[in-house]
Amino acid sequence: MENNTARRPQEIHATSRLGWLRAAVLGANDGILSTSSLIIGVASAHATQASILLAGISSLVAGAMSMAAGEYVSVSSQADSEKADLAREKNELGTSWDAEVGELASIYRQRGLDDLLARKVALQLMKHDALGAHARDELGISEATAARPVQAAFASAGAFSSGAILPVLAALLSPAAVVSWTVSAVSLTGLAVLGFVGARAGGAEPWRPAMRVIFWGIIAMVVTAGIGQIFGVQG
Repeated sequence: MENNTARRPQEIHATSRLGWLRAAVLGANDGILSTSSLIIGVASAHATQASILLAGISSLVAGAMSMAAGEYVSVSSQADSEKADLAREKNELGTSWDAEVGELASIYRQRGLDDLLARKVALQLMKHDALGAHARDELGISEATAARPVQAAFASAGAFSSGAILPVLAALLSPAAVVSWTVSAVSLTGLAVLGFVGARAGGAEPWRPAMRVIFWGIIAMVVTAGIGQIFGVQG
């Protein structure tokens, strides 16, 4: 009898994408919203086209660097904590093997295995890769979730830049008289697409996230435009 299970494609769940998806969407969303709001605020202050573009480009560069630096520091701290936990676990495996077997078996009992099977599974996994088993099942550290500071920094900067470039290009290609309206339209469209795509990729209903991000985008743009009008000068 043919074994159909061998041909079954690997299941891909939405939760497997949530980590990178959340970071990418938030980074691009931040890039669009912060850069467009700054451009609109400067444009509302009756600045020149060159000043508007300078503000937009400066926002893109500064925001990307800030995102990269913040992500690098944050993930580096996570990596340091993971290394410390793994070092401690490695030491415990060398000094109290039986206690570590019992600890791992206890985890499997909590997941539904009986006492005998839980201990067998713990022993088998620890004979194969003791530190890996404890890292995965006790500490929650795996190859897929391990902290990678440099990768995280570049990904964060790239996500921010990919969003921020939209309002910058809109400001570059728009006549100075209508730059605020053009940037607003392009940015809100980009925010809506991000909300829609992010929700669909994550397996959620897309319309509510799209409307939510549009709402907050409008609020941010209106506030910065108002500030520009209040403090602006006629040029």
